[in-house]
Amino acid sequence: MVTIQDIARVAGVSKATVSRALSGKVFVREEVKARIMQAVADTGYRPNLLARNLSTNKTHSIGLVITNGLYNGPFFSSLVYQAATLSEKQNRQLVLADGKHSAQDERNAIDLLIELRCEAIMLYPKYLSVSELDDIVDKIQTPIVVINRELIRNRRHCVFTDHQRSSEEMMAHLLAHGHTRIAFISGCNDSPTGERRLQGYRNALLNAGIDPDPQLVVQGSWSTESGYDAGLQLLARNIPFTCVLAANDDMAIGVAKAFQDAGKTIPGDISLAGFDDSVIGKYYTPSLTTVRVPIDEMIQDAIKILLHPDESVPSSHQGTLVSRDSVTPQAVAV
Repeated sequence: MVTIQDIARVAGVSKATVSRALSGKVFVREEVKARIMQAVADTGYRPNLLARNLSTNKTHSIGLVITNGLYNGPFFSSLVYQAATLSEKQNRQLVLADGKHSAQDERNAIDLLIELRCEAIMLYPKYLSVSELDDIVDKIQTPIVVINRELIRNRRHCVFTDHQRSSEEMMAHLLAHGHTRIAFISGCNDSPTGERRLQGYRNALLNAGIDPDPQLVVQGSWSTESGYDAGLQLLARNIPFTCVLAANDDMAIGVAKAFQDAGKTIPGDISLAGFDDSVIGKYYTPSLTTVRVPIDEMIQDAIKILLHPDESVPSSHQGTLVSRDSVTPQAVAV
């Protein structure tokens, strides 16, 4: 590996002169600087960024912690894409750390980004509780913003959307179409987002004077495959329903496939809706009614909070109902 000492030897100058020339902060004669830059080009020297970070305490990087269990799907691909492109616009490099499978793993990922001298950290938690997240924000000196979770003590350090309210608004849309026997495909048991969406479903039914039927709720796990299995389970229960609301678009697409394999049509026999407004739902046939989660705006505001703390940035963001072809007025119950 080529070192600064090698550059100094080729250019015929001291190691300190090479360091001054490469930093650009100290004047070095143009003739000497030209020799040094030619030596860099000839040797293929690449600076040791970690060593430079340790010496300057600056990395121009933003860390993102997200568990690998969330990588698989278009919503989280979009999240990482937005984080990378928006970081780049701020002349920062995005550093991704895996939160893996537990709250301790998420803490370890945060510690890793701190050790790498990331100047700020975004955290999309799955396992850490709100109280644990508040404690982390209080404790560490590195600026941190929590995405998709509402903190109690550190509201200025989070950006989130009200999933329960979005679910209630979607249910109001479905009820307005005459659907009263609405099934729900839930997300993972340990998901705060899934719990809030399920609670919104239940609240909307109760507010409409309808007792929630436990037989109309089927457990999923966010994946398309789990949506397919949930759709088959729902049909096997042999109970009437006219509409299905899945806790995300991926599962809704799986439900649609299960129904179509069983000879059912959407929306002719059964209406269908989801959450997240993924690209696949927009171009699916029939196009999927859903709730758009403003992840672009949430990431943008998270970066503003981290890099421009004096600016006024909202913590709460609202989802938007997107009405498409997969929901029509109530048909005869299946």
